[in-house]
Amino acid sequence: MHNSMQIYKCSKICQKDIYPLETNTFSAKINDGMIPQRIYTKEHTLLCPKRACIRRYYIMTTFLIGLAILLVGGFLYGKFVEGIFKPDDRQTPAVKYEDGVDYVPMSKFKNALINLLNIAGTGPIFGPIQGILFGPIAFLTIPIGCVISGATHDYLSGMMSLRQDGAQMPGIMKKFLGNKVYHLYNIFLCFLMLLVGAVFTYTPGDLFAGQIVGLQGVSIWTWVIYAVILAYYLIATLFPIDKIIGRIYPIFGAILLLSAVGVFGGIFVKGYELTNLDLSGGFSGLFNMYPMWEATGNTGAGTPFIPVFFVTVACGITSGFHSTQCTLIGRSVRSEKEGKFTFYWMMILEGLIAMIWAAAAMGIYNAGSVSGATAVVGEVARDILGPVGGVIAILGVIVLPITSGDTALRSCRLMIADYLHIDQKAKKNRVMVTLAMFIPVIFILVYAKTNAEGFNILWRYFAWANQTIAVFAFAAISIYLSAKKGAPKFAYLISLLPGTFYLFIISSFLLSQKIGFGLGLHTSYVIAGVIAAAYFIGIICAGKKYAAKQTEE
Repeated sequence: MHNSMQIYKCSKICQKDIYPLETNTFSAKINDGMIPQRIYTKEHTLLCPKRACIRRYYIMTTFLIGLAILLVGGFLYGKFVEGIFKPDDRQTPAVKYEDGVDYVPMSKFKNALINLLNIAGTGPIFGPIQGILFGPIAFLTIPIGCVISGATHDYLSGMMSLRQDGAQMPGIMKKFLGNKVYHLYNIFLCFLMLLVGAVFTYTPGDLFAGQIVGLQGVSIWTWVIYAVILAYYLIATLFPIDKIIGRIYPIFGAILLLSAVGVFGGIFVKGYELTNLDLSGGFSGLFNMYPMWEATGNTGAGTPFIPVFFVTVACGITSGFHSTQCTLIGRSVRSEKEGKFTFYWMMILEGLIAMIWAAAAMGIYNAGSVSGATAVVGEVARDILGPVGGVIAILGVIVLPITSGDTALRSCRLMIADYLHIDQKAKKNRVMVTLAMFIPVIFILVYAKTNAEGFNILWRYFAWANQTIAVFAFAAISIYLSAKKGAPKFAYLISLLPGTFYLFIISSFLLSQKIGFGLGLHTSYVIAGVIAAAYFIGIICAGKKYAAKQTEE
């Protein structure tokens, strides 16, 4: 046996030396590139519920390279993107239009923290947990995508809003993509926000009920938990941002960061096995199947890396939902020069959270777990941090969707008001718009909870719809950069290239998957390639046409 493996005695239940056995295909095949593949038995997993008996210590090369790409790449590329935008000392909308309700200047760090909590829903937790089943390639694709796509998307969306007097995304769409796209985008986005509100009531409610309270199934107390979350959403949607969100978010932020730091440290202290990329057989198999889960009966086996991975991970790489949140917090930014920290670096931090949970999930799966994403959160938290610390970590995960759900509904109120020209300074108007929003949210929630497949259906459509919103945002950003005064000639490529890539992803996803057209994968790639090429050429032409008429600051 290779000396890189360290065999521990089993947990207190059996106290036996554990060796890999060549029997039973209960759990996944494991290969760290240094020793032959082994298969651990079902009996061993049952004897060791915490799987604390197997620890492999070796250099986590791929994971560490990914962290370097994320942090160093974020520093360098963020500086490059900021140089293209050229923030200056002009007065921001928060200062110029301060009204104590929606335009409220706040400090740099409070804005950054609120923005992080706004954008970090369940995506950077559950997405990477599922995405890591594709293997260690996720440790590279998450940071690369986060740096050149997600963080760029968030920064330029927020900064565009600052230069457009605090306009929200629908208003930006109207200016740069025209009235037809504006109407389509506005209706589609408002529906998506309502869906986010419902989904992010369901997810934290079930986590709290199952992982904290210990409830099984659906009971009256499950609905009580949902009601409490919805009541908070109602308050946060109605009242001034500094009175509700600005005061409670530091508490949420502390819980989130403490849980993330605890899990990150535990990965090393507990000696979690993080598989490295093995290129000894070439690139074959790296992108076209779940390399970690090939066991008979696993429904994920053979799932194509492209497009499924990028739809699954979502917020950890790129999320269209973020553009709506960055424009929202843009109404509270006091200086343009705070933009990179508030928008770009908060997305990098979300990418770091995604990397941490992807690594923790790989460690748990490599130790024999066959749990789904929700259960893995509990397993990781309690294995690394113990009963008390585990509860805190789970609360940190619960915080994420709640702090996305509240601002999703708040931004939906603002978008509806802007679209219908309803003055939001009057409390009566705010109440009317808010109540009109909450009725469909409650309806969606009830449907998702009472229908066996309701939530799964809604979540699948939400996943690709989220990336579709990003494609719209990238298009508007590209046209803006085409007309931006003093920008390099091909500056628009920093947004057009990721926009084209994601249109290929969502097109091939809808064309090839059962929730869409169910076509063959290769056929889907060809059609999606044609659609993406048309988008690329069309946006370049639209940008040139716009730039010929006017320039942008």
